Amino acid sequence: MIKRLVIVVLGLVCTFQLSAEIKLSGIFGDNMVIQRDVPVMIWGWGDKGESVTVHFNGQHRKTRVMKNGRWELELEKMPFGGPYDMTIVGRENTIRIGNILIGDIWFCSGQSNMEFQVKEAYNAAGEIESADYFMIRSLNVPRTINALPQENVKGQWEVCSPSSVGNFTAVGYFYARELYKKLQIPIGIIHSSWGATGVRTWTSRSAFDTLPQYMKADYDQLALTDYNRFQELNTEKRNQFEIALKNDKGMTERWYIPSTDITSWSEMRVPCAWVSTELGRSVGNVWYCYKIRLSERAADKPAILSLGIIDDGDMVWVNGVKVGEGYGADKRRIYDIPEKLLINGENTITVRVNNSSYTGGFIAEPEDYYLEIKAKGKLRYPLAGKWKYRKSAASVDFGYVEIGPNIAPSLLYNAMVHPFIKFKIKGAIWYQGEHDTGRAYAYRTMFPNLIKDWRHQWGYEFPFFWVSLANMNPEDSVPKDSPWAELREAQTMTLSLPQTGQAVIYDIGDAYNIHPVNKQEVGRRLALVAMNKVYGEKNLVCGGPTYKSFEKKGDKIIVSFNSTEGGLYTKNNKYGYVTGFSIAGEDRKFVWAKAYIQGDKVVVFSDEVKEPVAVRYAWANNPGANLCNKEGLLVVPFRTDSWKGCTEK
Repeated sequence: MIKRLVIVVLGLVCTFQLSAEIKLSGIFGDNMVIQRDVPVMIWGWGDKGESVTVHFNGQHRKTRVMKNGRWELELEKMPFGGPYDMTIVGRENTIRIGNILIGDIWFCSGQSNMEFQVKEAYNAAGEIESADYFMIRSLNVPRTINALPQENVKGQWEVCSPSSVGNFTAVGYFYARELYKKLQIPIGIIHSSWGATGVRTWTSRSAFDTLPQYMKADYDQLALTDYNRFQELNTEKRNQFEIALKNDKGMTERWYIPSTDITSWSEMRVPCAWVSTELGRSVGNVWYCYKIRLSERAADKPAILSLGIIDDGDMVWVNGVKVGEGYGADKRRIYDIPEKLLINGENTITVRVNNSSYTGGFIAEPEDYYLEIKAKGKLRYPLAGKWKYRKSAASVDFGYVEIGPNIAPSLLYNAMVHPFIKFKIKGAIWYQGEHDTGRAYAYRTMFPNLIKDWRHQWGYEFPFFWVSLANMNPEDSVPKDSPWAELREAQTMTLSLPQTGQAVIYDIGDAYNIHPVNKQEVGRRLALVAMNKVYGEKNLVCGGPTYKSFEKKGDKIIVSFNSTEGGLYTKNNKYGYVTGFSIAGEDRKFVWAKAYIQGDKVVVFSDEVKEPVAVRYAWANNPGANLCNKEGLLVVPFRTDSWKGCTEK
């Protein structure tokens, strides 16, 4: 079923009509937190010229509604404390909000790993039961998009308790809890995230327009200046598409039977995401077919069919018999094939893939696609390669565009960030990047651009910390280029901006789940960065060693690091072996390397490389690397080679 998003009529800057009553921005409400030690802006709307008075914590401020129907005033800075009440008095009405605390506010944003809730985290029941923290408050921003910057936002501040915390952002909550335990001051978190979203939709249009053209070219260029007409035409196309989806001709014509004529079907290499093919950002159904010839040794035997990860749903047939179905881009597809189904000769594997948003297709590694016969000797047939495919109900054939946050730049900035830019915050934490792993080199520019943009919009250089991508997918049998490693590299390069920091977590991910559940440790590592860089604990170690330099000595490369005062160690390895290094000679063919710690350096070598010129560390989607400092914080991934691992995206 296609996701439907109700979009506010563009051109409006407020979601209400002016009346005799004064209005208050939706940011302000019962149980809220106000940023300490800085002047605080309070604002809302009313009739032009109307007098508005705000009473709060001994301060009394008065202003009038401006010509544009907006009023605002500023309170003097205040130390942490509370709870307090606030009264806003207009000509016709009075607004009262209570249980307000003054403390530190952190803006929590990104994609699904920030959206991930406490009730989904490791030991959720125990965490919820013990979550009695009156001084921690959360504002959850509803998922909304808009083509124009919005001035108002809906939401409700909640006090952290066992009855409320389950719906808090897990990373944001565990971060706030760590800070509260150390600081004993009120902590507010504003949770504004949306799963499967790219960095550019969180960037303002003015900042997006400064990007090089190639970083903007793959956006759908919608006629947003005439959005109402676009939406009208798009609705007509959607209706036609949904009829085709409901009456999938692949099902009615039984494309899953082996005798189906597939000679006219197109060809696509599997695995491959739709977004990189003629399907683009289609939603809907596409059928795939693969013919495999088996010997008598495999015939009639039970087997396992591994189809890696499919985005988003699938139905699977073998020789015309349905063997399974699944849904979710974070779940591996492994189906049992019963005995007597496989035959001696040509066998047919048919898969109907349904995409409900954005990516679509087969998205795991080639080695994750295979047919394995349950017999002595374990026969395994690789399935990666050229498959036949045919669209049965794809939105691209109807000209229908799914309305979502990634169809045009700045849609999430406009609706979920811009309303807050006059509201002072202590800083921001960010968990995003999975969506942009296909454009890691562009991320080197796009991510710093977002940080500088937000600071410009708020008007000051607040701290901005992020989570480096976790490990994902099975470990590689041989070293290879890695889009996730390239994205981590782009994140690390962004540390060149002032007041930034990152939590490195490639040891606590899940090979088969893009949403690892140990968000407690993510929050803890982010809090270490904040305590060091914001709250003055300069002697607190907040990150792992970083690459400094290397030198070649014979057939070995010796790597030096920054920040090794406490020494180098190995994590989760009682024998002390260093894992995660690869090494290459002039041919640039990397192989796994042996490595050992020598003081504050690491010696790296391989019997296969006699004249090494470069090493890489933790350079994989799932690095399997274990080098850390005394505190258990990981060495930051790096590569010493200057050549690019892939073409710039």
